[in-house]
Amino acid sequence: MTSPATLPDLEPITGADLTEWIERSVSEYTADLVRLGRDHASAQAVARRSVAAQFPEGRVPPGQHVFHIVHDGRRVGYLWLGEAASRGGDGGVQWWVWDVLVDESARGRGLGRGTMLRAERFARENGADELGLSVFGFNTGAQRLYASLGYETTSIKMSKRLD
Repeated sequence: MTSPATLPDLEPITGADLTEWIERSVSEYTADLVRLGRDHASAQAVARRSVAAQFPEGRVPPGQHVFHIVHDGRRVGYLWLGEAASRGGDGGVQWWVWDVLVDESARGRGLGRGTMLRAERFARENGADELGLSVFGFNTGAQRLYASLGYETTSIKMSKRLD
């Protein structure tokens, strides 16, 4: 992995791009749920309900921010972050990285790391004292990245399929 010479830019996702991103988000979340063992139909239903609840009427609610990740003038992924419903561990203002994805063709160039550093800066500039995130257990590459940036495990969810 190499680090980009400059951090990637964050470009707000709006209009038709937002509609397209919402569909992509549903698709990505569906694939993750299938990977965890759900059948496609129920995974898609859960993903659609979840995204619809987060983006009522297909709009970004106040306190949430959705961005294209842009590097060398090219969109290479997306970032969704914003205020968390609960307070941070010390009662401060906690923000959350709800979703982040660097396109497969752009991986291995430090853009995931750069995006997270950009997310931290954006959250801090907007009043956050803490930035949290969740990561699927199968996503060991992301887990290593987050740990290398100083993120600590604060809880673990476990499940077992009862087929």
